[in-house]
Amino acid sequence: MSVRWPASRRFATSGLLLLILTVAVTGRVQASDLAQSVISSSALGTVIEQYPQMITESITRGIKQTGGVDPMVSGAIQLMVGQAFNSRRIRARVAASLDKELTPKTLTSVRDFYHSDLGARVAGLESAAALPSAWPQIESDGPALVKQYRGTERERLFDAFDQASRATENAVDTTIAVQTALGTAVAALRGKPADFDQIHSRVEMQRDMLTGLVEQQVYAAYLYTYKSLSDDQLKRYIKFLESPDGRQFSKAATESLKKAVLDPIQSISNGLNQLLSPASKT
Repeated sequence: MSVRWPASRRFATSGLLLLILTVAVTGRVQASDLAQSVISSSALGTVIEQYPQMITESITRGIKQTGGVDPMVSGAIQLMVGQAFNSRRIRARVAASLDKELTPKTLTSVRDFYHSDLGARVAGLESAAALPSAWPQIESDGPALVKQYRGTERERLFDAFDQASRATENAVDTTIAVQTALGTAVAALRGKPADFDQIHSRVEMQRDMLTGLVEQQVYAAYLYTYKSLSDDQLKRYIKFLESPDGRQFSKAATESLKKAVLDPIQSISNGLNQLLSPASKT
């Protein structure tokens, strides 16, 4: 398996490893202590903390690459994006979703796993891989790790891990959301209506291609993140992910993160249309 590193690499190699592993919600969302405990015990809390920075950096970097953008306009866009993606709001939304979609029994089972010796170790490894300081190392070590583990049990276990954790699926969803936001920004900068639904549909048409690229990155990140675990320990973790409680948790977390990314992007699209419309410049 060879690895290529497109511009969206940060989203596949950082916080998407747990479930993996994302504007604003109106009002204050209440969630149970149990749901909050699950987020804190797993790596999900760290992942959520990193989402705003990852998304903002990716969008602003893409805008700068278009060239010829007035610095004041670029600064206004960065501010708009930064305000739209707020980790506290994302966390509240994810916690509320876990409360709604999962039973107390399932939440307790998930919490208990992450309170176990193996679960705590997994959460620590995933949290470390989600930090910005780890991204360059994951990128640089990826090709060597792919070569090192070729033909091994660790390579064979990846498909089971990926299906149970929904890692590639979540990484692709996030990449599509970011590309949609970037597309609306570029359209607005060019004086064209930034139609969110139309741009999102065009990006969605590239899902198969993106999946092929992102899966390779997720695989390299998987090798990096869990390299200190034995094959037996990794199998035990995958067994948890494949259990009914593990699958339900992964699904609820993945879908809530996806919605928490797409919702603010539509708001950003509307804001960009207002900011860059001819009427606003007169």
